[in-house]
Amino acid sequence: MKKEKVYLQFFRYSGKPVQAKKEIPYEIRLQARLNLDAICFNYNRAKLEDAINKALETDDIKTFKNLSEEYKQYIWE
Repeated sequence: MKKEKVYLQFFRYSGKPVQAKKEIPYEIRLQARLNLDAICFNYNRAKLEDAINKALETDDIKTFKNLSEEYKQYIWE
């Protein structure tokens, strides 16, 4: 994976001094992305499970089959 770089350019001006922002380490960015992926995965899975349960309660077989096909992607673990 190609490393992302941040380039900062400084200009002289008459005003308060400014501090440059530091680059966020790769490990922290990766961990944040993995956490967000896990949260989204669990949320979408729970939402789909609720929809499947609702379809079962209302005896809607067509919706149940469509939702169960989508749910197969979440149970590959």
